[in-house]
Amino acid sequence: MKNKYLKIIPVLLIVVLVFAGYMTIKLRGGTQTNDNAASSQSGTVQTVGTDTSEELTKQEYFSARDLSGEIDTSNAIDISLEGKSISASSDAVNISGSTVTITKEGTYILSGSLDNGSVIVNTSKEEKVQLVLNGVSINSDNFAAIYVVQADKVFVTLAEGTENTLSNGGSFTQLDENNVDAVIFSKDDITLNGTGSLNINSPGGHGIVGKDEVTIANGNYEIDAAKTAIKANDSIAVADGTFNLTAGSDGLHAENNDDDSMGNIYIKGGNFNITVSDDGIHATTKLQIDGGTFNISAAEGLEATYIIINDGDISINASDDGINAAQKTSILTPKVEINGGNINIVMGTGDTDGVDSNGDIVINGGTVNVTGNSAFDYDGNGVINGGTVIVNGQEVSTLPNQVMGGHGGMGGQPPTGGMGGGSKTRP
Repeated sequence: MKNKYLKIIPVLLIVVLVFAGYMTIKLRGGTQTNDNAASSQSGTVQTVGTDTSEELTKQEYFSARDLSGEIDTSNAIDISLEGKSISASSDAVNISGSTVTITKEGTYILSGSLDNGSVIVNTSKEEKVQLVLNGVSINSDNFAAIYVVQADKVFVTLAEGTENTLSNGGSFTQLDENNVDAVIFSKDDITLNGTGSLNINSPGGHGIVGKDEVTIANGNYEIDAAKTAIKANDSIAVADGTFNLTAGSDGLHAENNDDDSMGNIYIKGGNFNITVSDDGIHATTKLQIDGGTFNISAAEGLEATYIIINDGDISINASDDGINAAQKTSILTPKVEINGGNINIVMGTGDTDGVDSNGDIVINGGTVNVTGNSAFDYDGNGVINGGTVIVNGQEVSTLPNQVMGGHGGMGGQPPTGGMGGGSKTRP
């Protein structure tokens, strides 16, 4: 606290402290009570390390429109995909062969199939576009099925009860200076919502790429990608949904090569089945999990600089590290903080660690069950303030530390692979 606040009269100080106990978390689209405040600020929790920055739940991630998935059909424009041709009755839609370009704000309902074509969004920077996938199948032999060149934000809404398929033929021929390398590629913020299903097949690239923020509110996703399934520069935020992800690199990956303060991942809930060759979930800055069910088979299950797990059922089968906090940004100190949830980690053979931190490991609650010769490896402090920690079937009260790294696990061997921002107002 700064010195000037020490001069506040005692009564006012007490009022401020009482008020802090009832703090709320502001999400994009509303506020909710901070259910984690009590556990993270309790006197039983020992804070270690130098980083005390706030959790991602205190940032604004989901707007009301992100979460609703509502479709206003009153002024919607229908786009009919007809094999090798497209039809639409609006001057906001430009059609050239099997490519449709949307140039104005609005809601566009797509139906039918496109054999070899693309849907392109190119509006002003202030306009929002909603693409409703109403049982569509779009394949592009050598480009993205959906490409957002410019918009304020694009909502891809999966209509209720529909199954939609987007695919690429395995190569990407560029249309402009942007390196488009995904089936869905957006230069601006993109949200996927609705309760339908989306299948993505990308044999030569990524599944979904957002050069700013990728937000997923709901839906069922089946993604098979040669590279990363879902990738963003600034952040990935998931409220709910079902995700079956198979990828040659990472499942979820957030990283901004130009700004290492960006690249965080926040997951509020959902069901995840991730089978990848590198990292199941990878963030440059913070990775925070507040709920959901995870079955991850990867070289490394979870990787970021700062990893916070508040809740969720997480099963990891890894060949390198199950959970890894490594220095990937200049703004945070590596740390693994576990406040709740049920975490089961099974390590493969080799130089492996169940939970590895280049800084601290702090367990305040939940259950952590690690099977492997090296359960924990930390360079800073390792403390158990609460919860249950089990190593190879035996509950422990202090964290063991494999200083030189693991020397082989006791679990199966998943696929082998490599080693492993700020908020803004939401519409």
